[in-house]
Amino acid sequence: MSRPRIRVAAYVVRCREGAELLVFDHVGMAEAGTQIPAGGIEPGEELPRAVLREVAEETGLLTAVVVRPTAVDERPHPQTREPRRTTFFLLRAPDDTPDAWVHRVRGDGADAGLTFACRFEALPLRRPLADGQDAWLGDLEL
Repeated sequence: MSRPRIRVAAYVVRCREGAELLVFDHVGMAEAGTQIPAGGIEPGEELPRAVLREVAEETGLLTAVVVRPTAVDERPHPQTREPRRTTFFLLRAPDDTPDAWVHRVRGDGADAGLTFACRFEALPLRRPLADGQDAWLGDLEL
């Protein structure tokens, strides 16, 4: 059996009148579904640093802070069935973070050139997230 791919995922929350979660959709790729920032770690990278990098790369948000890890999920990739281990983190975004924005991914990674429509949605969510990313939302202690 191969070793799992090590990943991180970010529940970025801001609190105004209630808790809201940062989500995004791929512009022009509706089939990808609504997601949260997530991805693999780089060699030697610590998990908290990786989750901040993923948030910045996929949303452009630089002001989120890590609160704590919330869960570890060990499920295979939905298409490839390759093993993966994802550590979910709770992060806080400043209350004055915009409600919505569009972010174009830069760099040379797999997401480079993609455009993501980012927004905050009230919790609890009305629709599930892609790839079961909402599995641990009910366990968050905000």
